[in-house]
Amino acid sequence: MKSIELIAFTRRGCQLALEVARGLGEAPEYAQVACAVCGPERFAADLGIGAYESLEAWTASRFSEADALVFVGASGIAVRAIAPHVRDKFIDPAVVSVDEAGRFVVPLLSGHVGGANGLARVLADITGGQAVVSTATDVNSLFAVDEWAMRNGFSLLERDVAKDISAALLEGRTVGFKDDFGLDWELPAGVTDGVADIGFAVTLDEACAPFNRTLHLVPRVVTVGVGCRRDTAAEVLQKAVFDALAEARVSPLAVATIASIDVKKDEPAIRALALSQRWDLRFYTADELAAVPGEFSSSEFVERTVGVGNVCERAACAEGATLMMGRQAGDGVTVALAFKQPKLDTCLRGGRPPLRQTSNSDEESAR
Repeated sequence: MKSIELIAFTRRGCQLALEVARGLGEAPEYAQVACAVCGPERFAADLGIGAYESLEAWTASRFSEADALVFVGASGIAVRAIAPHVRDKFIDPAVVSVDEAGRFVVPLLSGHVGGANGLARVLADITGGQAVVSTATDVNSLFAVDEWAMRNGFSLLERDVAKDISAALLEGRTVGFKDDFGLDWELPAGVTDGVADIGFAVTLDEACAPFNRTLHLVPRVVTVGVGCRRDTAAEVLQKAVFDALAEARVSPLAVATIASIDVKKDEPAIRALALSQRWDLRFYTADELAAVPGEFSSSEFVERTVGVGNVCERAACAEGATLMMGRQAGDGVTVALAFKQPKLDTCLRGGRPPLRQTSNSDEESAR
Protein backbone atom coordinates (compact mmCIF):
# COMPACT_ATOMS: atom_id res chain seq x y z
CA MET A 1 0.00 0.00 0.00
CA LYS A 2 1.03 3.58 -0.68
CA SER A 3 -1.92 5.55 0.66
CA ILE A 4 -4.64 5.13 3.30
CA GLU A 5 -7.50 7.62 3.62
CA LEU A 6 -9.39 7.84 6.92
CA ILE A 7 -12.73 9.57 7.51
CA ALA A 8 -14.73 10.13 10.70
CA PHE A 9 -17.97 11.90 11.56
CA THR A 10 -17.73 12.98 15.21
CA ARG A 11 -15.05 14.68 17.27
CA ARG A 12 -14.38 11.44 19.13
CA GLY A 13 -14.16 9.53 15.86
CA CYS A 14 -11.73 12.04 14.39
CA GLN A 15 -9.52 11.79 17.46
CA LEU A 16 -9.46 8.01 17.07
CA ALA A 17 -8.66 8.37 13.35
CA LEU A 18 -5.69 10.56 14.23
CA GLU A 19 -4.53 7.99 16.77
CA VAL A 20 -4.86 5.26 14.16
CA ALA A 21 -2.91 7.28 11.57
CA ARG A 22 -0.09 7.80 14.06
CA GLY A 23 -0.11 4.11 14.95
CA LEU A 24 0.09 3.09 11.30
CA GLY A 25 3.16 5.29 10.93
CA GLU A 26 4.83 3.26 13.67
CA ALA A 27 3.82 -0.13 12.27
CA PRO A 28 6.67 -1.60 10.15
CA GLU A 29 4.42 -2.78 7.33
CA TYR A 30 2.75 0.64 6.98
CA ALA A 31 5.59 2.99 7.96
CA GLN A 32 6.03 4.21 4.36
CA VAL A 33 2.30 4.59 3.70
CA ALA A 34 0.82 8.09 3.46
CA CYS A 35 -2.20 8.51 5.77
CA ALA A 36 -4.70 11.37 5.57
CA VAL A 37 -7.59 12.05 7.96
CA CYS A 38 -10.80 13.92 7.06
CA GLY A 39 -13.71 14.99 9.23
CA PRO A 40 -16.61 17.46 9.41
CA GLU A 41 -15.70 21.04 8.58
CA ARG A 42 -17.04 22.36 11.90
CA PHE A 43 -14.07 21.04 13.86
CA ALA A 44 -11.56 19.94 11.22
CA ALA A 45 -9.36 23.01 11.63
CA ASP A 46 -9.35 22.64 15.40
CA LEU A 47 -8.09 19.05 15.12
CA GLY A 48 -5.66 19.75 12.30
CA ILE A 49 -7.33 17.41 9.78
CA GLY A 50 -8.84 17.81 6.34
CA ALA A 51 -12.49 18.74 5.90
CA TYR A 52 -14.93 17.01 3.58
CA GLU A 53 -17.93 18.69 2.01
CA SER A 54 -19.95 15.53 1.42
CA LEU A 55 -19.38 11.86 2.18
CA GLU A 56 -20.46 10.92 -1.35
CA ALA A 57 -17.88 13.18 -3.00
CA TRP A 58 -15.11 12.13 -0.60
CA THR A 59 -15.77 8.43 -1.25
CA ALA A 60 -15.99 8.84 -5.02
CA SER A 61 -12.59 10.54 -5.26
CA ARG A 62 -10.75 8.38 -2.71
CA PHE A 63 -12.16 5.05 -3.92
CA SER A 64 -10.37 5.39 -7.24
CA GLU A 65 -7.16 6.90 -5.84
CA ALA A 66 -6.32 5.36 -2.45
CA ASP A 67 -5.14 1.85 -1.64
CA ALA A 68 -7.33 1.67 1.46
CA LEU A 69 -10.25 3.54 3.01
CA VAL A 70 -10.91 3.49 6.76
CA PHE A 71 -14.33 4.63 7.99
CA VAL A 72 -14.43 5.48 11.70
CA GLY A 73 -18.10 5.13 12.60
CA ALA A 74 -21.01 2.78 11.99
CA SER A 75 -20.39 0.07 9.39
CA GLY A 76 -23.66 0.92 7.68
CA ILE A 77 -22.34 4.36 6.78
CA ALA A 78 -19.34 2.79 5.07
CA VAL A 79 -21.44 0.20 3.25
CA ARG A 80 -23.82 2.80 1.82
CA ALA A 81 -20.94 5.10 0.86
CA ILE A 82 -18.94 2.52 -1.09
CA ALA A 83 -21.88 0.61 -2.64
CA PRO A 84 -22.05 2.60 -5.91
CA HIS A 85 -18.32 2.12 -6.51
CA VAL A 86 -17.72 -1.58 -5.82
CA ARG A 87 -16.55 -3.39 -8.97
CA ASP A 88 -13.94 -6.11 -8.55
CA LYS A 89 -12.00 -7.42 -5.55
CA PHE A 90 -8.83 -7.51 -7.65
CA ILE A 91 -8.90 -3.75 -8.25
CA ASP A 92 -11.12 -2.29 -5.49
CA PRO A 93 -9.29 -0.72 -2.55
CA ALA A 94 -9.29 -2.27 0.90
CA VAL A 95 -12.17 -0.90 2.97
CA VAL A 96 -12.25 -1.18 6.77
CA SER A 97 -14.82 0.05 9.28
CA VAL A 98 -13.89 0.92 12.89
CA ASP A 99 -16.43 1.95 15.52
CA GLU A 100 -15.49 5.23 17.18
CA ALA A 101 -14.60 3.48 20.43
CA GLY A 102 -12.15 1.24 18.54
CA ARG A 103 -13.72 -1.96 19.88
CA PHE A 104 -14.42 -3.68 16.57
CA VAL A 105 -12.50 -3.43 13.31
CA VAL A 106 -14.34 -4.92 10.32
CA PRO A 107 -12.77 -5.48 6.88
CA LEU A 108 -15.63 -4.84 4.44
CA LEU A 109 -14.01 -5.10 1.02
CA SER A 110 -10.92 -6.68 -0.59
CA GLY A 111 -9.99 -8.67 2.49
CA HIS A 112 -7.27 -10.77 0.88
CA VAL A 113 -6.12 -9.23 -2.41
CA GLY A 114 -6.59 -5.64 -1.27
CA GLY A 115 -5.12 -6.30 2.16
CA ALA A 116 -8.15 -5.29 4.25
CA ASN A 117 -7.84 -8.30 6.57
CA GLY A 118 -4.22 -7.55 7.41
CA LEU A 119 -4.97 -3.85 7.83
CA ALA A 120 -7.87 -4.66 10.18
CA ARG A 121 -5.60 -6.73 12.41
CA VAL A 122 -3.05 -3.91 12.64
CA LEU A 123 -5.80 -1.37 13.39
CA ALA A 124 -7.16 -3.62 16.13
CA ASP A 125 -3.68 -3.76 17.69
CA ILE A 126 -3.59 0.04 17.65
CA THR A 127 -7.05 0.54 19.15
CA GLY A 128 -6.93 -2.43 21.53
CA GLY A 129 -10.03 -3.81 19.83
CA GLN A 130 -10.97 -6.95 17.93
CA ALA A 131 -10.57 -7.56 14.20
CA VAL A 132 -13.77 -9.16 12.91
CA VAL A 133 -12.56 -11.18 9.90
CA SER A 134 -15.18 -13.31 8.17
CA THR A 135 -13.50 -14.71 5.03
CA ALA A 136 -13.92 -18.49 4.94
CA THR A 137 -10.23 -19.44 4.89
CA ASP A 138 -9.56 -17.17 7.87
CA VAL A 139 -12.54 -18.47 9.84
CA ASN A 140 -11.32 -22.02 9.26
CA SER A 141 -7.63 -21.16 9.88
CA LEU A 142 -6.64 -22.21 6.38
CA PHE A 143 -3.97 -20.96 4.02
CA ALA A 144 -5.25 -18.17 1.72
CA VAL A 145 -3.27 -18.18 -1.53
CA ASP A 146 -4.57 -14.81 -2.74
CA GLU A 147 -3.61 -13.06 0.50
CA TRP A 148 -0.18 -14.68 0.51
CA ALA A 149 0.36 -13.63 -3.11
CA MET A 150 -0.65 -10.06 -2.30
CA ARG A 151 1.71 -9.81 0.68
CA ASN A 152 4.64 -10.95 -1.45
CA GLY A 153 3.82 -8.69 -4.40
CA PHE A 154 3.13 -11.55 -6.80
CA SER A 155 0.93 -11.11 -9.87
CA LEU A 156 -1.95 -13.59 -9.62
CA LEU A 157 -2.96 -14.68 -13.11
CA GLU A 158 -5.97 -17.02 -12.97
CA ARG A 159 -8.71 -15.67 -10.68
CA ASP A 160 -11.02 -18.65 -11.13
CA VAL A 161 -8.26 -21.08 -10.13
CA ALA A 162 -7.47 -19.00 -7.03
CA LYS A 163 -11.11 -19.26 -5.94
CA ASP A 164 -11.13 -23.01 -6.60
CA ILE A 165 -7.94 -23.50 -4.57
CA SER A 166 -9.64 -21.89 -1.57
CA ALA A 167 -12.70 -24.06 -2.17
CA ALA A 168 -10.54 -27.20 -2.33
CA LEU A 169 -8.84 -26.39 0.97
CA LEU A 170 -12.20 -25.71 2.60
CA GLU A 171 -13.45 -29.11 1.37
CA GLY A 172 -10.38 -30.88 2.74
CA ARG A 173 -8.86 -31.65 -0.65
CA THR A 174 -5.11 -31.46 -1.31
CA VAL A 175 -3.68 -28.54 -3.26
CA GLY A 176 -0.35 -28.75 -5.05
CA PHE A 177 2.59 -26.35 -4.92
CA LYS A 178 5.56 -25.86 -7.26
CA ASP A 179 8.45 -23.47 -6.88
CA ASP A 180 10.82 -22.59 -9.73
CA PHE A 181 13.40 -20.99 -7.43
CA GLY A 182 14.94 -24.07 -5.81
CA LEU A 183 13.99 -23.17 -2.23
CA ASP A 184 13.11 -25.41 0.70
CA TRP A 185 9.64 -24.87 2.14
CA GLU A 186 7.52 -25.65 5.13
CA LEU A 187 4.07 -26.08 3.64
CA PRO A 188 0.76 -25.26 5.36
CA ALA A 189 -1.91 -27.86 5.99
CA GLY A 190 -3.58 -29.10 2.81
CA VAL A 191 -0.70 -28.09 0.50
CA THR A 192 1.74 -30.60 -0.99
CA ASP A 193 4.75 -30.44 -3.27
CA GLY A 194 3.67 -33.81 -4.68
CA VAL A 195 0.92 -34.85 -7.07
CA ALA A 196 -2.35 -32.90 -7.06
CA ASP A 197 -5.10 -32.07 -9.54
CA ILE A 198 -5.13 -28.36 -8.74
CA GLY A 199 -2.32 -26.21 -7.41
CA PHE A 200 -0.26 -23.05 -7.63
CA ALA A 201 3.23 -22.28 -8.87
CA VAL A 202 5.66 -19.51 -7.98
CA THR A 203 7.21 -19.07 -11.39
CA LEU A 204 8.41 -16.71 -14.07
CA ASP A 205 6.86 -18.91 -16.77
CA GLU A 206 3.15 -18.37 -17.47
CA ALA A 207 3.08 -21.52 -19.61
CA CYS A 208 4.28 -24.01 -16.99
CA ALA A 209 1.58 -26.56 -16.11
CA PRO A 210 2.59 -28.77 -13.18
CA PHE A 211 -1.08 -29.45 -12.35
CA ASN A 212 -4.22 -30.04 -14.41
CA ARG A 213 -5.31 -26.61 -13.18
CA THR A 214 -2.46 -24.28 -12.27
CA LEU A 215 -2.56 -20.87 -10.63
CA HIS A 216 0.52 -18.91 -11.70
CA LEU A 217 2.00 -16.51 -9.13
CA VAL A 218 4.62 -14.33 -10.79
CA PRO A 219 7.12 -12.42 -8.62
CA ARG A 220 8.47 -9.10 -9.91
CA VAL A 221 12.15 -10.00 -9.72
CA VAL A 222 13.55 -9.55 -13.23
CA THR A 223 15.62 -6.65 -14.53
CA VAL A 224 15.85 -6.06 -18.29
CA GLY A 225 19.16 -4.51 -19.30
CA VAL A 226 19.10 -2.70 -22.65
CA GLY A 227 21.30 -0.80 -25.03
CA CYS A 228 20.28 0.71 -28.36
CA ARG A 229 21.23 3.03 -31.17
CA ARG A 230 20.23 6.66 -30.79
CA ASP A 231 16.58 7.28 -31.77
CA THR A 232 15.68 3.60 -32.01
CA ALA A 233 11.95 3.25 -32.75
CA ALA A 234 9.86 2.37 -29.71
CA GLU A 235 8.29 -0.63 -31.45
CA VAL A 236 11.73 -2.01 -32.36
CA LEU A 237 12.95 -1.83 -28.77
CA GLN A 238 9.73 -3.31 -27.42
CA LYS A 239 9.85 -6.23 -29.86
CA ALA A 240 13.46 -6.99 -28.94
CA VAL A 241 12.68 -6.98 -25.22
CA PHE A 242 9.53 -9.08 -25.53
CA ASP A 243 11.26 -11.54 -27.87
CA ALA A 244 14.00 -12.01 -25.26
CA LEU A 245 11.43 -12.53 -22.49
CA ALA A 246 9.57 -15.08 -24.61
CA GLU A 247 12.76 -16.98 -25.45
CA ALA A 248 13.68 -17.12 -21.75
CA ARG A 249 10.09 -18.09 -20.86
CA VAL A 250 9.79 -15.08 -18.57
CA SER A 251 6.45 -13.36 -18.14
CA PRO A 252 6.47 -9.58 -18.71
CA LEU A 253 4.71 -9.44 -15.33
CA ALA A 254 7.97 -10.68 -13.76
CA VAL A 255 9.85 -7.56 -14.85
CA ALA A 256 10.40 -4.95 -12.16
CA THR A 257 13.00 -2.73 -13.83
CA ILE A 258 14.47 -1.76 -17.17
CA ALA A 259 18.05 -0.47 -16.93
CA SER A 260 20.71 1.08 -19.15
CA ILE A 261 23.66 3.48 -19.18
CA ASP A 262 23.14 7.13 -18.26
CA VAL A 263 23.90 8.39 -21.78
CA LYS A 264 20.58 6.74 -22.74
CA LYS A 265 18.52 8.46 -20.05
CA ASP A 266 16.81 10.68 -22.64
CA GLU A 267 16.22 7.86 -25.14
CA PRO A 268 12.46 8.08 -25.95
CA ALA A 269 12.06 4.38 -26.74
CA ILE A 270 13.42 3.27 -23.35
CA ARG A 271 11.27 5.73 -21.45
CA ALA A 272 8.19 4.85 -23.48
CA LEU A 273 8.62 1.13 -22.80
CA ALA A 274 9.10 1.68 -19.06
CA LEU A 275 6.02 3.89 -18.92
CA SER A 276 3.77 1.58 -20.94
CA GLN A 277 4.70 -1.48 -18.85
CA ARG A 278 4.93 0.36 -15.50
CA TRP A 279 8.49 -0.83 -15.03
CA ASP A 280 10.95 1.08 -12.87
CA LEU A 281 13.68 2.85 -14.80
CA ARG A 282 17.37 2.86 -13.80
CA PHE A 283 20.41 4.43 -15.42
CA TYR A 284 24.06 3.94 -14.42
CA THR A 285 27.30 5.69 -15.27
CA ALA A 286 30.01 3.87 -17.21
CA ASP A 287 32.09 3.66 -14.02
CA GLU A 288 29.18 2.15 -12.08
CA LEU A 289 28.62 -0.45 -14.80
CA ALA A 290 32.33 -1.27 -15.00
CA ALA A 291 32.31 -1.95 -11.24
CA VAL A 292 29.51 -4.55 -11.43
CA PRO A 293 31.04 -7.91 -10.42
CA GLY A 294 30.71 -10.90 -12.70
CA GLU A 295 31.77 -12.29 -16.07
CA PHE A 296 30.25 -10.40 -19.01
CA SER A 297 30.75 -10.31 -22.75
CA SER A 298 32.60 -7.25 -24.04
CA SER A 299 32.87 -5.17 -27.19
CA GLU A 300 35.80 -2.88 -27.94
CA PHE A 301 33.53 -0.69 -30.08
CA VAL A 302 31.01 -0.27 -27.23
CA GLU A 303 33.83 0.49 -24.80
CA ARG A 304 35.25 3.18 -27.10
CA THR A 305 31.77 4.64 -27.58
CA VAL A 306 30.35 4.74 -24.03
CA GLY A 307 33.27 3.85 -21.77
CA VAL A 308 32.35 0.28 -20.79
CA GLY A 309 32.50 -2.92 -22.85
CA ASN A 310 28.97 -4.14 -22.15
CA VAL A 311 25.87 -2.16 -21.21
CA CYS A 312 22.88 -4.52 -21.20
CA GLU A 313 24.35 -7.37 -19.12
CA ARG A 314 26.00 -5.11 -16.57
CA ALA A 315 22.90 -2.88 -16.27
CA ALA A 316 20.72 -5.96 -15.70
CA CYS A 317 23.00 -7.12 -12.87
CA ALA A 318 23.81 -3.72 -11.36
CA GLU A 319 21.54 -4.15 -8.32
CA GLY A 320 22.96 -7.54 -7.36
CA ALA A 321 20.83 -9.67 -9.69
CA THR A 322 22.02 -12.90 -11.31
CA LEU A 323 22.35 -13.02 -15.11
CA MET A 324 19.84 -15.46 -16.61
CA MET A 325 20.08 -14.50 -20.30
CA GLY A 326 23.18 -12.96 -21.78
CA ARG A 327 23.38 -10.31 -24.49
CA GLN A 328 20.88 -10.71 -27.32
CA ALA A 329 21.51 -8.37 -30.26
CA GLY A 330 19.54 -7.33 -33.34
CA ASP A 331 18.17 -4.24 -35.12
CA GLY A 332 20.54 -2.01 -33.18
CA VAL A 333 19.20 -3.22 -29.80
CA THR A 334 20.90 -5.33 -27.14
CA VAL A 335 18.96 -7.04 -24.35
CA ALA A 336 19.96 -9.08 -21.29
CA LEU A 337 17.90 -10.47 -18.41
CA ALA A 338 18.80 -10.92 -14.73
CA PHE A 339 16.81 -11.89 -11.65
CA LYS A 340 16.84 -11.73 -7.88
CA GLN A 341 15.31 -14.34 -5.63
CA PRO A 342 11.84 -13.22 -4.53
CA LYS A 343 11.62 -11.77 -1.04
CA LEU A 344 9.07 -14.01 0.58
CA ASP A 345 6.84 -13.47 3.59
CA THR A 346 8.04 -15.79 6.37
CA CYS A 347 5.80 -14.60 9.21
CA LEU A 348 3.20 -16.86 10.79
CA ARG A 349 0.04 -14.99 11.61
CA GLY A 350 -3.24 -15.84 13.32
CA GLY A 351 -3.18 -19.59 12.77
CA ARG A 352 -3.01 -19.12 9.00
CA PRO A 353 0.58 -20.06 8.19
CA PRO A 354 1.73 -18.89 4.78
CA LEU A 355 4.29 -20.88 2.92
CA ARG A 356 7.45 -20.43 4.92
CA GLN A 357 10.88 -20.30 3.32
CA THR A 358 13.50 -22.21 5.30
CA SER A 359 16.55 -21.72 3.11
CA ASN A 360 17.53 -19.26 0.46
CA SER A 361 20.42 -18.48 -1.84
CA ASP A 362 20.57 -15.52 -4.17
CA GLU A 363 22.93 -17.49 -6.38
CA GLU A 364 20.49 -20.34 -7.10
CA SER A 365 19.14 -20.53 -10.62
CA ALA A 366 15.55 -19.63 -11.36
CA ARG A 367 15.15 -22.43 -13.82
